[in-house]
Amino acid sequence: MEILRYAAFSADPAGGNPAGVVLDATGLGDAEMQRVAADVGYSETAFLVPGGDGHFTVRYFSPKAEVPFCGHATIASAVAYAERHGPGVRYLDTRAGLVEVSTTVQADGTITATLISVEPQSEPISAGDLAALLEALRWTPGDLDATLPPRVAFAGAWHPIVAAASRQRLASLDYDMAALASLMAQRDWTTIDLVYRESALVFHARNPFPPGGVVEDAATGAAAAALGGYLRELRLVAPPATVTVHQGQDMGRPSLLTVEIPAQPGTGIAVTGTAVALPDIQASGV
Repeated sequence: MEILRYAAFSADPAGGNPAGVVLDATGLGDAEMQRVAADVGYSETAFLVPGGDGHFTVRYFSPKAEVPFCGHATIASAVAYAERHGPGVRYLDTRAGLVEVSTTVQADGTITATLISVEPQSEPISAGDLAALLEALRWTPGDLDATLPPRVAFAGAWHPIVAAASRQRLASLDYDMAALASLMAQRDWTTIDLVYRESALVFHARNPFPPGGVVEDAATGAAAAALGGYLRELRLVAPPATVTVHQGQDMGRPSLLTVEIPAQPGTGIAVTGTAVALPDIQASGV
């Protein structure tokens, strides 16, 4: 088994969100995939089982648990596969549903990947859950942007979306990891998507991920897709629209996610980025 290591949503190995990638996980059981993900230690590792006609079954594991869908590991896997087999369209059968991912080669040789999420959803967050969430984050209601109401959004995994009223509030992340992990386990939330709206189509994001044993994700494609669905459903953008999400800056791993929001309700959200092999330990065998 070859284990690749890529940083997704960056062309620089010093940026982006690292992911493990196993392009052929045929025959691996759940326990072995969980062990490999724990050994790799990144927020997620993707395990692909090739099928026919560009179809793959994909499982995603954090160091602690399986997650239904992971955007950055999807982008990393697509770029890694394209580097070895050429660009094209592939179809990923994930536990969240079927995800289409396409790769293209840019003029400078960089490979970019675009995933199209499953149908997005969003729903209100209860007053009790919001109060518990703010307490675990050590935020107050006055820290929130009143123009972007808190919601729980889905595009393969569930993420509360909580908007900060200032960039300074977003930059200061000091949460109660145990309390937040407990709340997220009760509600089946994958990450918390904390955002700040710099302008109409530019956002900054941070994503605490205690259920995976990770303090923070440097780039979260699933949350970016959920954000796109949320923005469309609440009419906070005028689709079709392209939103730019900056993530990872405050943890020293800048990432860039491009979110394309189609006008038609119920359609999947497209998230685009590149990925780069990590040096020295880019591949290992187990």
